[in-house]
Amino acid sequence: MPKEVIAQVKLQLEAGKASPAPPVGPALGQHNVNIMEFVKAFNDKTKNMEEGTIVPVLITIYSDRKFDFVIKTPPASFLLKKAAKIIKGSSEPNKTKVGRVTMKQIEEIAKIKMKDLNTNDLEKAKKIIIGTAKSMGLEIANE
Repeated sequence: MPKEVIAQVKLQLEAGKASPAPPVGPALGQHNVNIMEFVKAFNDKTKNMEEGTIVPVLITIYSDRKFDFVIKTPPASFLLKKAAKIIKGSSEPNKTKVGRVTMKQIEEIAKIKMKDLNTNDLEKAKKIIIGTAKSMGLEIANE
């Protein structure tokens, strides 16, 4: 018989640096999950990722206080900021441009994000990433 799912928790954590402090502790503590068990498992799975990488994680909590988690690809905005070598996006993306990315970089990011996007077509995935880039105030170079 399958276990009963009592909650699903979505968090964005830095790879290899999860700790029982917020946001992990309060999110899992309210469901009586062993927080240190999650922290150790998450840090172990993400220890080979580049330092400072933000990764979304979906934690499924069962009625017997056990859990499973799935690590997703980093957010498109994080990958775009890294590619454009900027700290943050524009507060007025339609007026102030803060950086530039090439179509080659857009394609690389689309390939990385492909498994988490709702398309299997690379061209459509590139359009999704371009939309995110424009909303961050990034220029798209056709190089």
